[in-house]
Amino acid sequence: MRKTFITKLKQGKIELDKKTISQLKPGEELKVTIEPVRDIVWDKAIPYGHQNVEEDDINAVVGVLESDLITQGPKALEFEKKLCEYTKAKYAVVCSNGTAALHLAVKALHLKEGFEGITTPNTFVASSNCILYNNGRPVFADIERDTYNIAPEVIKKKVTEKTRVIIPVDFAGQPCDMEKIHKIAREHDCYIIRDACHSIGSTYKGGKTGNCQYSDMTVFSFHPVKNITTGEGGAVLTNDKKLYERLKLLRAHGITRDRELMEQDDGPWYYEMIDLGFNFRITDFQCALGISQLKKLDRFMQRRREIVNRYNKAFKDIRVIKPPFEKADVRSAYHLYVIQIEFDKINYSRAELMKELEKKQIGVMVHYIPVHLQPFYQKHYGTKKGDCPAAEEYYSKALSLPIYPRMTDNQVEYVIKNMIELLG
Repeated sequence: MRKTFITKLKQGKIELDKKTISQLKPGEELKVTIEPVRDIVWDKAIPYGHQNVEEDDINAVVGVLESDLITQGPKALEFEKKLCEYTKAKYAVVCSNGTAALHLAVKALHLKEGFEGITTPNTFVASSNCILYNNGRPVFADIERDTYNIAPEVIKKKVTEKTRVIIPVDFAGQPCDMEKIHKIAREHDCYIIRDACHSIGSTYKGGKTGNCQYSDMTVFSFHPVKNITTGEGGAVLTNDKKLYERLKLLRAHGITRDRELMEQDDGPWYYEMIDLGFNFRITDFQCALGISQLKKLDRFMQRRREIVNRYNKAFKDIRVIKPPFEKADVRSAYHLYVIQIEFDKINYSRAELMKELEKKQIGVMVHYIPVHLQPFYQKHYGTKKGDCPAAEEYYSKALSLPIYPRMTDNQVEYVIKNMIELLG
């Protein structure tokens, strides 16, 4: 006797519900019918990005939750050590999120009020807001039209006597041209804080992102859609011991128990606040997750690149799509897979296309609205449309497609099929 049951295809596996199993009798055969990919309707939307938390990650977190110290314990130091081992940086300071890491990095430089910091408009607002948090003025330098990263030749034109820091952003996981930017910074006595929130795991000229070869500090984010996650979390890496000590101090209220730094010592309970710092600490159970995730980063990277290769192969001959470009001297982490679409040549506006994809359970996103076009910056800092034409043109055509390690081959093909059908 044969029975056919409807099953779900989830994460590349066949799942039978308890009711189905209970209906089987000894000796009965089970025939499983899987619909072809063109007819699959996913029970959950395919997001543009998603964390990949596995059983050993959960066990690592639970182990800390069952211990005596769930914050301000040993795991933060261990995570910092593992980050240094992976990137080859000398020092790391983990903190509550990537925005806090950027804030701390600028604060640690002791810059005078009114300084200027140059960054890209093609980023999340945190990359420029960190300059404002520290009483500076952001200056936006336009992007390269192939990588969508900040253009070194534009940075040169934007440097003034007030410029004290340059904050390049490794957009979508592709490292900026750090050697050129480093040369500009040294010529003008500027610091470099590399915003690598998208690019942990990437390489530039053979070196791991985070090694700080071409920057004073490098910042990571461990938000769930990033390449590894701690839930929320961030880190600042540096090879400068003075910056390292200052970052640690600022992360925890500006308070020290170091007897060499205190003005007096009244006993073992005693501490002193010697600077105005913040509560930007991260918990031990988050760091346990980060340690576990870091072990898998190279595997996650490999899966992302497999998905990118499938996308690139499918879209290379579609004339209205421009796949992302990767320079020869880098290995992108592919935090995002961003294509450019000639919307004036298809039947949909971007908003309409996104709605059609949403109907098909495909999540897409736009990264990013150029920061200089945000009302706050226009109102308070006089930025306007036309300031960064390359970034504005990029924004008008950009669309981020789903990419994350747990994404299945069937899901990738489903996205490709529907994109090609909708674009005609």
